[in-house]
Amino acid sequence: MSQIGHNRQTPLLDQVHEPADLRRLDEKDLRQFSDELRQELIDVVSVTGGHLGAGLGVVELTTALHYVFETPRDRLVWDVSHQCYPHKILTGRRDRIETLRQSGGLSGFTSRKESEYDPFGAAHSSTSISASLGFAVGRDFLGDSNHVIAVIGDGAMSAGMAYEAMNNAGAMNSRLIVILNDNDMSIAPPVGAMSAYLSRLISSKPYASMRHLAKEVASRFPRPLEQAAKRAEEYARGMFTGGTLFEELGFFYVGPIDGHNLDHLLPVLKNVRDTDFDGPVLIHCVTQKGKGYEPAETSADKYHGVAKFDVVTGEQAKPTPKAPTFQNVFAKALIAEAEQDDKIVAVTAAMPSGTSLNKFAERFPGRCFDVGIAEQHAVTFCAGLACEGFKPFAAIYSTFLQRAYDQVVHDVAIQSLPVRFAMDRAGMVGADGVTHQGSYDITYLGCLPGFVLMAAADEAELMDMVATQVAIDDRPSALRYPRGESLGLELPGRGTALEIGKGRILAEGSKVAILCYGTRLHDGLKAAEELAARGLSTTVADARFAKPLDEDLVCRLAKEHEVLLTVEEGAIGGFATQVMQLLAQRGLFDRGLKFRPLTLPDVFIDHGKPADQVAMAKLDAPGIVGAALAALGREELESEVRA
Repeated sequence: MSQIGHNRQTPLLDQVHEPADLRRLDEKDLRQFSDELRQELIDVVSVTGGHLGAGLGVVELTTALHYVFETPRDRLVWDVSHQCYPHKILTGRRDRIETLRQSGGLSGFTSRKESEYDPFGAAHSSTSISASLGFAVGRDFLGDSNHVIAVIGDGAMSAGMAYEAMNNAGAMNSRLIVILNDNDMSIAPPVGAMSAYLSRLISSKPYASMRHLAKEVASRFPRPLEQAAKRAEEYARGMFTGGTLFEELGFFYVGPIDGHNLDHLLPVLKNVRDTDFDGPVLIHCVTQKGKGYEPAETSADKYHGVAKFDVVTGEQAKPTPKAPTFQNVFAKALIAEAEQDDKIVAVTAAMPSGTSLNKFAERFPGRCFDVGIAEQHAVTFCAGLACEGFKPFAAIYSTFLQRAYDQVVHDVAIQSLPVRFAMDRAGMVGADGVTHQGSYDITYLGCLPGFVLMAAADEAELMDMVATQVAIDDRPSALRYPRGESLGLELPGRGTALEIGKGRILAEGSKVAILCYGTRLHDGLKAAEELAARGLSTTVADARFAKPLDEDLVCRLAKEHEVLLTVEEGAIGGFATQVMQLLAQRGLFDRGLKFRPLTLPDVFIDHGKPADQVAMAKLDAPGIVGAALAALGREELESEVRA
């Protein structure tokens, strides 16, 4: 049992160590069980921080699903899975729930390596229906009879991938259950007794049989009568359920039902479990984010992601920032540019506050577009804007831009369109872990001809690089910057455009050269001080650009130093590869240069504190010092270096 809230009585929750225990409870006890589970969730997240509102909204749904279905044999796939904390508590992980999102602890999302109750890992949106269809077809191939259930939110349904999957599923006869967790609707009178009655009715065996019979009879009518019967059925469904869209995609639609009312949920889930439908089923379940915790219910973002907080007051224990975040500096820079240039527009894919474009939208409401969870559309939308002479900024997290790679290549790069990508959360992101690390953008954009790639070492450079992007009007550009607080530098009112492809030297030396790309520059400067204290004269340079590379700077560093280190918070194949290509082409390895590329290791890096993740990757100052010493054949112990 978790030690969180150990003074509180949770007699039913204490009996449940796995879903099989839950299924031994009397159905009349599930309301109390859900209340205990909700309070446990609140207590847990108040201590660990993390996603709260989404989990509060699915407490009853989670309870009902595990009670009705035989998990893990029945596959339960959560979309995005930031709502999975109640699921984790129910599935044998309550005793480890205090380690949530901490190094070596539980992931904040579902994870196949963590539990058999997590059949599919998820943290990016809109994948659950596709994956679940794969599970269902695989089950059919194996001749099994287990159920497959996908839970997807209404926000995730804004992504095209969800509809691609539904279109495919609707054309097949594989048994698949999709729960549409609609937490954008209010739980209004239509989602009440009459709706619950109709949902139980249309999900029952007699109704399904009669509907099938009616279709068979109608198909034998002359075509005009068949079409009239079909239209009448659609009209009736539209009146009572609003499910015509899903039915047109080939799904049997049930709902909407109140997702917090177990008297509504359980009969419908049992009916769907026990009825042989001809194809997939969609249950429209209306819930409320933050349900059952007043501070979350009344919050504008429903306490989506929270720091540690006081359970009684809801006040979050956020430290007082010493400096603005990088994303706020980006917004400041973009607003300053847009004040002078009415061709600048901004686009985000469902992350207005995360990218701070909400601030841009406040100033320029007609020039800011939130396209929903639709990164592919966002990129091509920007391409179209660029064709008409506008200057679109696509502010998308590095990890989410991956979802639109074909559009970046085909719709932007090949056509040399000046779309400006602002890649937030580039590098290590901490507690969100492996699925959200911004590790790959340098590599996946670096191989594209014509791109200008920049990385800001601090907030002043970030402002200058935004100004630089505005000035680039003949090709695409991408700017990366990290999550979290900036360094606290004094900022100008507006940035100054940089010379394309030119870096800078911050410290001059003669023995070791450290060439940094992005925010590890300040670790490079600290490393240079440590190396100087050991008698090793060290140059530190800020590359600023990965493409086009500052060839003169790189060649000078290679010719004038015995050791050249490149440092980047990105995967293998990124900035260092660009440098190595140049050095090899110029024959600069032939003179015995000791070149060492410092990148993220070739592994997926799990959740933890960003500083610990960077240290593990040996990209902090001690790691840089150790690499320089090793290149020179000096074998100081790492513990000595870190001391």
